[in-house]
Amino acid sequence: MTFGDDSMSVGKIQLLVNNMAPQEAASALTSVIKNLFPLLDEDARIRFVMNLVGDSGDDKISSLVHL
Repeated sequence: MTFGDDSMSVGKIQLLVNNMAPQEAASALTSVIKNLFPLLDEDARIRFVMNLVGDSGDDKISSLVHL
């Protein structure tokens, strides 16, 4: 996403998060993701959650079914 000369990259987002308390960062990211989710199709939402959870096994994935 580009606005004028400012482009937001993963590195810039990481810098912002690094300058926040962990709880504050989690809260801010949650708010942003809540706004993003309705814009994604089902496959993209599933990929996002799978990437977030990682390869932690079927137990964690099956517990996310209730999201």
